[in-house]
Amino acid sequence: MINGMAHICLSVENLDVMEEFYVKKLGLSHAFDFKGKNGERVGAYIRIGNRAFLEMFIGRKKADSQIEGLAYRHVCLEVDDLSDTVAAIRSHGVEVSEPMLGSDNSWQAWITDPEGNRIELHQYTPESWQYPFL
Repeated sequence: MINGMAHICLSVENLDVMEEFYVKKLGLSHAFDFKGKNGERVGAYIRIGNRAFLEMFIGRKKADSQIEGLAYRHVCLEVDDLSDTVAAIRSHGVEVSEPMLGSDNSWQAWITDPEGNRIELHQYTPESWQYPFL
């Protein structure tokens, strides 16, 4: 079953400016960074509270069916058992990607709503980068 919101993901033009706003101006806390293949910082995780996060990645690129310049990438819903949740959603005729372990060591699967908005189903593991902050 779905437990709640895990994170919201934004595409940003300037990661440093966005992080400064959310951390220094709004009082949220930095959790961890995502690094690219060359070790450069390409994203950041900001703790919203309890088990919710704001995820940001550099790049305001058009992806899939998104409108160019749109900051929203996807909504992420935390689930307690990804396999059971995927099976239940599929039983309602919804197409769901195969579950996979993400780069943050959390399990994920993807669905799309009727208007094309992407939704990530997300299950934390003890090895998840978010785990120390939960």
